[in-house]
Amino acid sequence: MKSAAVLALALLESVQAFQSPALMKASRAAAVTMFEEGDIGVLPPLGVWDPLGLIETRDMRRYEIMEIKHGRAAMLGFLHVIHLHAGVHFEGYLSPSSGLKFADMPVGCFASLEAVPTLGWLQIMAFTLVGETGYAATPQGLIPQADDKAPGDIGGSGWVRYEDEGEKIFKLNVERQNCRAAMLGMTGCLVHELLGVDALYPIGGYDGAAPSPIIDAEKSFSAFPAFITA
Repeated sequence: MKSAAVLALALLESVQAFQSPALMKASRAAAVTMFEEGDIGVLPPLGVWDPLGLIETRDMRRYEIMEIKHGRAAMLGFLHVIHLHAGVHFEGYLSPSSGLKFADMPVGCFASLEAVPTLGWLQIMAFTLVGETGYAATPQGLIPQADDKAPGDIGGSGWVRYEDEGEKIFKLNVERQNCRAAMLGMTGCLVHELLGVDALYPIGGYDGAAPSPIIDAEKSFSAFPAFITA
């Protein structure tokens, strides 16, 4: 059941999660969005970088929305990793019924994922649904992505809107770059743990020695004395 909850959370990241089949079909048939220098997210040194040729064949507005959404989730996730490694925890219980305190949460990405009870994951899913659908309906809440709004503009009327166009463009480009860096960072953390080393300190953290080397230099090269003595 926990695996199903994780899978459902991943599916929520897709912008199509709350679209009917008719809307999905219309989205695919939307006009192609072309990019050029100066557009949000088109930044040096790559500029308009499309090695797979997707711009001319896909609905790029949908891809922009997904990139921003995934990037924001990745930024929150990376902050989570940093806070846990720094020993920052909320006070009290994460799950009173399970006797699980916030301070008891493990540091590892996968370990902390598995430590959350099933009911906790259901609460996270409910919160995500509220944010995705705009059900909260408060000025400081989130609203659904509208067709007449820029990609990623899901803030209610109480959110900050920049009057200066130059400042607005700068902030949006900063967010897009941070999104991309966070997605790479979270991917790196997960890969590190899959390889059996610490997420943030793959060559050894502040409170532990470096992990065992993948190759034992003494034993590996002892089989080739001719090369060693040459």
